[in-house]
Amino acid sequence: MAKKKFNLGLTILCCILAFIVGMVAAFAFYTYWKRPQGGDVYVSGDLQIHFMELGNKYAGDSIYIKAGDTDILIDAGSRSSSADTISEYIDQYCSDGILEYVIATHADQDHIAGFVGSNSSPGIFDRYEVKTIIDFPRTNKTTDVYQKYVQKREAEIAAGATHYTALECWNESDGAQRVFTLSNGVEMEILYNYFYENSSDHENNYSVCLLLNQGDKHFLFTGDLEGDGEEYLVDYNELPKVEVFKAGHHGSNTSSNDCLLSVIEPEIVCVCCCAGTDEYTDIRENQFPTQAMIDRVAAYTDRVYVTSLGDESAPDGFTSMNGDIVITSSAQGLEVSCSNNDTLLKDTAWFKENRTCPAAWQ
Repeated sequence: MAKKKFNLGLTILCCILAFIVGMVAAFAFYTYWKRPQGGDVYVSGDLQIHFMELGNKYAGDSIYIKAGDTDILIDAGSRSSSADTISEYIDQYCSDGILEYVIATHADQDHIAGFVGSNSSPGIFDRYEVKTIIDFPRTNKTTDVYQKYVQKREAEIAAGATHYTALECWNESDGAQRVFTLSNGVEMEILYNYFYENSSDHENNYSVCLLLNQGDKHFLFTGDLEGDGEEYLVDYNELPKVEVFKAGHHGSNTSSNDCLLSVIEPEIVCVCCCAGTDEYTDIRENQFPTQAMIDRVAAYTDRVYVTSLGDESAPDGFTSMNGDIVITSSAQGLEVSCSNNDTLLKDTAWFKENRTCPAAWQ
C-alpha cells in the first residue's frame, strides 16, 4: 500500500512539474512571438515624433522623439539661433535635461548649427547632458560651423557622452550597436549607407539613415540623402513599408525618388521646409516642396504635411503651414496633430496657387 501511495505521489509531482515546464515554455514562446521586432505586432506605450518649426524662414531639420522615458534629437538646424526655439520646445517634454541620443545626420549648416549655437544663444550641447552621440562618418566640409560642431561635440564627449559614427554602429565596432532599444517595444535601427565608406560630391549623401521600429510600425529618416544614395539604401538594406517618411532633403526634386518610395510605400510624409521660399532657387516649381517630389509621393499617399510657409509680409519672413507636426503612435494607431492646423498640403491655399495637383490627388 505504501508503495502505491509513493507511486501516486510521484505521478502527481511529475504532472505538476510537467505543467510548470509547459507554462514556462508557453510563456517563453509568447514572449518571443511578441518581441519588439519588425513584422511583429507589438505596441507598448506611446511613441511621439515631433517635426519642429525652427523659428526662421530657412529650410532645416530638427526632429524630437519621445519613446517612453527616452529623449532623442535628430539634427538641430537651421541656424544657430534655432537652439532657442528647439530647447523651448523640447523642455515641454524633457524634464531632466538629458538627451539619451543625439543624431547629427550630416555636416550642412541647416542640420547642425543649433548644436553649436552662438554667444547669445547657447547650443544644444551646452544646454543638455547628452548620453550618446551618433553622427556621420565622412564629410567634405571645412566650414566654420562644422569646425565648431566638432569642438562642441568633443567637449560633450569629454563631459561623459559616448560617441559613435553611423558606420561604427552598422559594424557594431568599438561598443556601438546597430539596433538600440529606446523603450519597451521601440527600437532605433541604424541603416547602412554606401557613402558611409565612399566619397560623394554631394554632402547630403553622407547622411545618417535610420529606422524607428515599433513592432510592425516603421518610421524612416534619411536626412538629405540624394537620388543615388537612395538607390544604394534600397540595395543594401531590407526596408519595410513605413507609416511615416521624413521627406528627403526638405522635399527637393533630387530626393524622395521612386526607387525608394516604391519599396517603403509611405502612409504619411512630413516635409521640414519653408514652402515657397527662394532660399535656393528662383524657379517656382523647384522651391521646396518641389513639384517633382509631390508628383512622386502622390502615387502613394495624400497625407503630406509641411512645417512652415514663406511669407514676406511676416516679420520673420515666414508663418506656420502645419507648424510643429506631431505623430503619435500607440496601440490605438497613428494620430497626427499639428500646432497650427492639420490641413493636408494638397488642401492649402499655397498648394492651389503654386502647384499642379497630381491626378492621384484629384
